[in-house]
Amino acid sequence: MKKIILLLLALTIPAVAHAEDEFLERPYWSLELKGGTFAPASDNWSQYYGKKDMPEYAGTLAYKVLRQVEIGIGAGSARDRGQAYAPGHGTLSGDVSYKMYPLNVFVLARGIISENQWVVPYIGGGWTRMYYRQSVEGQGEVRGSADGYHFRGGLQLSLDNLDESAANNLYTEEGVYHTYFFVEAERTKAKIKSSSFDLGGTAYLIGLLFEF
Repeated sequence: MKKIILLLLALTIPAVAHAEDEFLERPYWSLELKGGTFAPASDNWSQYYGKKDMPEYAGTLAYKVLRQVEIGIGAGSARDRGQAYAPGHGTLSGDVSYKMYPLNVFVLARGIISENQWVVPYIGGGWTRMYYRQSVEGQGEVRGSADGYHFRGGLQLSLDNLDESAANNLYTEEGVYHTYFFVEAERTKAKIKSSSFDLGGTAYLIGLLFEF
């Protein structure tokens, strides 16, 4: 009986070591840094701000429940300046400033089959809270928030294969397993309950993804 137990332990130890190696070999976190343009859903946005979109910058941090599935949180910032019009007669009444701060909680799925994969598609979505602040010169400031949802998708291109030496150094020095360049589109809908005004819109973003 003692010999059987020792044999089972001898067979189990390599399996446990292999499982630990697999646990250590794959990344468990992802960090995105991105920027681009955000086009508000409002039809008359360009009437006040002179253009249909504004710059947006954002970042996300996510934990990989599985290699292909992650849950995370993200935050962003977008702002624009334009001209306000007096109600009734349409004359200019001063400068207007608009700031937007979206907060997202999401689930994301990445189409990873191999760690050396060049192109990886992904799709995700979740809950959104949109904070906003609008001020008109000489007329004070209005601020608030609205809850809603978002969904997004894109393609990520592996940068590891372009420069393996740099990728190895990044892993050795910073613990980063993979680095990707990505492009994505994101649609957000978040309506203010009192007015049904949609604070959402469509964003087109590019960025860098770090897996560690």
